[in-house]
Amino acid sequence: MNIIENKVVLVTGGTGSFGKKFIRKALELNVKKIIVFSRDELKQYEMKQEFQDKRIRFFIGDVRDKDRLYRAFDGVDIVIHAAAMKHVDACEYNPFEAVKTNIHGAQNIVEAAIDRGVEKVIALSTDKACSPVNLYGATKLASDKLFIAANAYVGEKKTRFSVVRYGNVVGSRGSVVPFFQKVRHTGRVPITDERMTRFWITLEQGVQFVLDNLGRMQGGEIFVPKIPSMNIMDLAKAIAPECEIDVIGIRPGEKLHEAMIMEDDSRHTLEFETYYVIQPELSWWSKERLVGGKALVDGFAYTSDNNKEWLSIEQLSKMVENV
Repeated sequence: MNIIENKVVLVTGGTGSFGKKFIRKALELNVKKIIVFSRDELKQYEMKQEFQDKRIRFFIGDVRDKDRLYRAFDGVDIVIHAAAMKHVDACEYNPFEAVKTNIHGAQNIVEAAIDRGVEKVIALSTDKACSPVNLYGATKLASDKLFIAANAYVGEKKTRFSVVRYGNVVGSRGSVVPFFQKVRHTGRVPITDERMTRFWITLEQGVQFVLDNLGRMQGGEIFVPKIPSMNIMDLAKAIAPECEIDVIGIRPGEKLHEAMIMEDDSRHTLEFETYYVIQPELSWWSKERLVGGKALVDGFAYTSDNNKEWLSIEQLSKMVENV
């Protein structure tokens, strides 16, 4: 089912890594119109040169600006909310700014979507929102809660909100892959901790997961894909096998292992073949709404160190080659 065919779709943070990949896919799927909403005019200018398609519209705007969102959402059917402050260090040093963008921005998206009659909103989350230890994760957890609770605010309107949560994206801006590639010429690669593990997903997989969940969402779900884990040492060997390793220690706000579902969430999570659904613990949600999923065993946790699927050095090398 092509859920976006002949639809008007808006992507916040549309000039980012995910946004550009999603927009390219949406154009292939015969979207009626796609709106790139972001605050960086240079990136929009560069994107205009790259995407020569009359179905794309470019809106300069910030998710902190509710009035601009009201204007941008006029006539929009679907919103993909990818805009966020994402860097752990930047959020720790600029906490008020992280709150304004990631939390107040989420509230603005919710209110504008309801008032403008948007049909579906999917917000992109992160594994760092699960049991957060840094401000970035805490703001994204708050954002997730806002989007899920927003379904209780719609009344008789058609707007529905859901969340997609996944791990590190191979090759996205600011990720460890381009950093390792940048420093490998020095002959040394810095590693925070040899034991560190992370969930790993490609941009293509992330985009497809969002599209799949646009079709299956009812409003209120947090969708979590089943994706492999990787060890940071294996990644370094895959990208720069000739380099020496410098262990520099875990940075402030950084976890040794990431999580996407913890024990407390697993009690109201259902498992499907390729993904999990965390159901909201709110009065309007009926446990009978999801068919085909199975309950998780007591005490289940989905973390990057207890994952059943792992990427080898060879598999990581192939993924990096395709970035």
